[in-house]
Amino acid sequence: MFDELSGKAQELHEKGIPFATATVVRAEKPTSGRPGDKAIITADGKLYGWVGGSCAQPTVISEAKTAMREAKSRFIRLSNENDPAANRDGLIVFPMTCYSEGALEIFIEPHLPQPQLLVIGTMPVARALMHIGQVMQYRVIAIDPENTGIPLPHARTVLDNLGAVLETVRPETYVVVASHGNYDEAALEHVLQTKPQYVGLVASRKRFETVVEYLRSQGLTDTELKPLKAPAGLDIGAQDADEIAISIIAEIVEHRRRVAKSIDWESYLAAAAEEASTTDSEAQPSDTVIDPVCGMEVKKSTAKASYEYEGELYYFCCNGCKLTFSKNPEQFVHKTPTMAIDPVCHMEVEIAVAHYKSDYEGQTYYFCCAGCKSSFDKAPEVYVTVGA
Repeated sequence: MFDELSGKAQELHEKGIPFATATVVRAEKPTSGRPGDKAIITADGKLYGWVGGSCAQPTVISEAKTAMREAKSRFIRLSNENDPAANRDGLIVFPMTCYSEGALEIFIEPHLPQPQLLVIGTMPVARALMHIGQVMQYRVIAIDPENTGIPLPHARTVLDNLGAVLETVRPETYVVVASHGNYDEAALEHVLQTKPQYVGLVASRKRFETVVEYLRSQGLTDTELKPLKAPAGLDIGAQDADEIAISIIAEIVEHRRRVAKSIDWESYLAAAAEEASTTDSEAQPSDTVIDPVCGMEVKKSTAKASYEYEGELYYFCCNGCKLTFSKNPEQFVHKTPTMAIDPVCHMEVEIAVAHYKSDYEGQTYYFCCAGCKSSFDKAPEVYVTVGA
């Protein structure tokens, strides 16, 4: 049982899921629990292990949730007997939820996830933040959207896609955007969707005003912008990268200590479980595809014909469509372009890594920067006409 619970605790720790351990430290017969019995309880009320049967479990689960919510250990006694000697400092007495005799004393200890520091960018301030965050036992995640290849040894995980933010942020994640203008707006558009408690932007006040103006033009409300703090960090007169990083970490610590007890882990886990269930359902491979010739829906398992072209298998409703396709596959296979022209400044933009894009009249346009996108969004017909 110990090895099983140790493995479960390690699994929960690695996944960043809060839990509490409950250990029976004293038992008075007759009870089903024994000293040394242990259990793990997660914030959504799941119990693994044994600390007594139905007489004890409801109270243990409830008190474990309280311990996690308050980030404080609890020492409880379960008994239906009025024993004055049991009224000791620090011991919380509860009645058994059934008519069992005897008593159990259980120590409950919360184990909350490491606070998570998500740093977007690879500039000196970003790297200094990762270093300090690692020293302070934060779970450091770096996002390098441009895949610069700059070594980031202090990050536990390095991602190269801004979209990964949506899957990474959890209640105790503190986000710092330190791209120094390279993709501030794009990063913040992704980050602010996750409704984080704290988002710091490394930028001047003037730059911050420009960024906020852009974000508002993209439809973000004051409520959505509320977590955004710029310039990031406490005002300690910081000048170089290390000092700026220290000021930001100090601000995160101040914020964390002020709001940590307000985190509703139970609701978070319930929402995460529902999202995971939906994702798993959507992840099932579909048997339905589109016949590239006639546009009909075709089931792979019952398709009348198929044809392989450039390593990909295409399915058809009939042999006629297959024959038409085989004579000129290029006519039906649309190649995805790798480059696009920014319609505002006419620079060439690599589609795969473009941080800014807009849809207009059924077509997607790509931009080199937030400024070009903002200009386009204000009057797209001007640039589409020019581009034509």
